[in-house]
Amino acid sequence: MENFKVYESGLKLVVKPMPGMFTVSMGIIVDTGSVNETAENNGISHYIEHMMFKGTKTRSPFEISDGIDRLGSQINAYTAKENTCYYIKSTKENFAASAEILADIFLRSVFDDEESVREKGVIKEEINMGEDTPEDLCLDLLAEAYFGSEGLGRPILGTAKNVDSFTKEDIRAYMDKYYVPSNVVVSVAGNITFEEAEKVCDELFAPCFSTPAEKPQAFVHGKTNPGSKLRVKDIEQAHIALCLPAFPIGSPMAPAARIVNIVFGGGMSSRLFQIIREKYGLAYSVYSYVSQYARLGTFEICAGVSPEKRDLAVECILEEIARLKKDGITEAEFARGKEQLRASFLMAQESTASQMLVYGKQLLALGELYDMNKRLAELDACRMQDIDGAIAGIFTAKPACATVGKARKKLKI
Repeated sequence: MENFKVYESGLKLVVKPMPGMFTVSMGIIVDTGSVNETAENNGISHYIEHMMFKGTKTRSPFEISDGIDRLGSQINAYTAKENTCYYIKSTKENFAASAEILADIFLRSVFDDEESVREKGVIKEEINMGEDTPEDLCLDLLAEAYFGSEGLGRPILGTAKNVDSFTKEDIRAYMDKYYVPSNVVVSVAGNITFEEAEKVCDELFAPCFSTPAEKPQAFVHGKTNPGSKLRVKDIEQAHIALCLPAFPIGSPMAPAARIVNIVFGGGMSSRLFQIIREKYGLAYSVYSYVSQYARLGTFEICAGVSPEKRDLAVECILEEIARLKKDGITEAEFARGKEQLRASFLMAQESTASQMLVYGKQLLALGELYDMNKRLAELDACRMQDIDGAIAGIFTAKPACATVGKARKKLKI
């Protein structure tokens, strides 16, 4: 049973009771991320996420972490392209106390200047770590190659120059625009009733979100750009990635696209793994995945290969795409992919954190409750002709591509 509530301010609460669990997860999900940033403030969503843990009006940074540890709870946050989430996971008996600490950092952080100087150094080291992680760097380049330099093409961490420039006034201006009640969902999942979660939300969050504010306009992408990006680095492997269009959150084509992904590159029995790794030994890591955003989606293919085999590996990937377009998938692959997807849906039901995220993000993106039974019914209704439609929708476009490694020539597809 699920329940949700919309407060007069526009703040939303969604609760997924899971009586058989020992824990409760709560997330405060804000409908903003790097997609909403400009060239000048790229990275500020992530910077704010870090600064939320650097002290409130009543707690020092240590007292925040110590308070959570004393309760045996977990607290963390992430910044993504389209949303930012602050969350806790606790035992049922310590939920209210853990939620109070989460509310304190979200609503009463002071963004101290001395803490800001230190945390900017931490974030710049995180940026440096990304530069030293070629797979992550390749995916950032791929996003820029496909989306351009705006919206989903912007890196989440931003640049060191931007991070150095951020001020407390920048934080306040950004939060005044995006951290408004109509842009926030409080999502709770676990061993808790709706009434228990509502009581906590009424006490901790609703009074601080009493003034309605208009939901900010979402970034709308224009035409995507199938370009090619290259970063030369003196590393042992060439990291390659390709990007094609897919389907947004809530699309009726989503189950078919996910089955296609499972068959094509989603596991050890997938075509890519069997051809690229098992048959030709070109890569240790090769895979594909689907990303779904509010208004569009992507199908991405990644591999790490020796530099001299980069072009051969891409040629093999393109041959597998051509075979998929020509012949589709077999009935056996369809059945296997369908069962894998069904199992993943059901396994996610066993995680309070997973359910907290899926309910909160669905409400943010689509304004509706996540319906597991509907999701399973859509999967059960998926037929081979839907697979053909998904293949046609994904693999007809020219892919964007990116390479990180010793090669000094961009991939040409």
